[in-house]
Amino acid sequence: MFFFIALTILALIYGFTGWRLIVPAAIDPVWKVLAWVAVVIFFILAPLPILLRFAGVEARWIDRLSWVAYSSMGFFLLLFVILAVRDLFWLVGLTAKKTTDMLGGNPVGHGGLLDPDRRRFLINTSNLGVLALTGSLSTYGFWAARRRPVVKEVTVPLTDLPPEFEGFRIAQITDLHLGPTIKRDWMQMVVDDTNVLSADMIAVTGDLVDAPVSHLRDDVAPIAGLTAAHGVYFITGNHEYYSGVLPWIAEIKRLGLTVLLNEHRVLERGGARMLLAGVTDYHSGGFAPDHVSDPHAAMSGAPICNPKILLAHQPNSIFASSKAGYDLQISGHTHGGQFFPGNWLARMAQPYIKGLHKHDNTWIYVSCGTGYWGPPLRLGAPSEITVIKLTRATEPIRA
Repeated sequence: MFFFIALTILALIYGFTGWRLIVPAAIDPVWKVLAWVAVVIFFILAPLPILLRFAGVEARWIDRLSWVAYSSMGFFLLLFVILAVRDLFWLVGLTAKKTTDMLGGNPVGHGGLLDPDRRRFLINTSNLGVLALTGSLSTYGFWAARRRPVVKEVTVPLTDLPPEFEGFRIAQITDLHLGPTIKRDWMQMVVDDTNVLSADMIAVTGDLVDAPVSHLRDDVAPIAGLTAAHGVYFITGNHEYYSGVLPWIAEIKRLGLTVLLNEHRVLERGGARMLLAGVTDYHSGGFAPDHVSDPHAAMSGAPICNPKILLAHQPNSIFASSKAGYDLQISGHTHGGQFFPGNWLARMAQPYIKGLHKHDNTWIYVSCGTGYWGPPLRLGAPSEITVIKLTRATEPIRA
């Protein structure tokens, strides 16, 4: 059902762009037919790599096909948004003009914006501008998605933080989405850049992969090189469940990471103790009943610790984690929206989409992600490797 709905929405998006660009174009009918054929081909390409993988087809040529499919999909999504915004302003202008003419007693539909020939000319002229703007934004967005992730430093003030954990640094990488367009070289770059930070601990907060172990084993392998004095920890994201979660858990453990599945570890420093817990993905119960995400269970049996930190892929876990008494939740999943209107859609599904926030008595940090998903496109939400520094709050922090 989800796939059918997504396909229907894509069909409307591609159809709308064709209708607004091709129908009014002053070109030979043959070229219009060819333009519509191109739109249909790009529409078919968009879901094709996903369909092939669902059918069990895994091959390198699908990766090359994915570059074309996802890049063109990003272009059409941006094109749709810009056209829709243009048409909205156009509609407002027409409505204002018509209302003014009616109130002024002038005949409606003669001259100006309401003249059919002038309107067609303005539409075709603005369509050229829309295409130029979309091409520019797509080019910039591609560069922003494929450039080296920025290192973002965040300071989190925690009440009653023991002096032993003052300045404790957690490096977070998340949402790499290794798969059709993100490969071993990207993983190696992230590992090298993360290790240079010399963080006390490293957290990999889910959505590491977008294909089965058999297809991505070599691409993921560099993650074994991550090192930190207090360990490297991994939690599952929703895409691990799409890609075969049990084989991936086994593979990630084999590579030397500590996987936290609704469980915890106690980190000690100079006699003080920190609780580090990790939960499975917020929707994991729909894939594996014994993986239901549970922040309360994740701290079960733990000794008295301060602070208490939870690794949870989706920000939605904050409602349960704040009730459980965690001081900080570290999440990803949203990609910061990745590009407009993704930020609006993310806000509909998650309480927070990027940055540091206070929810009741629990801090939550949401990363924009270290990779990207689908279209190699980022606008206003740069990929990041995050360094979260813990410090003692000078006074109680209120929500």
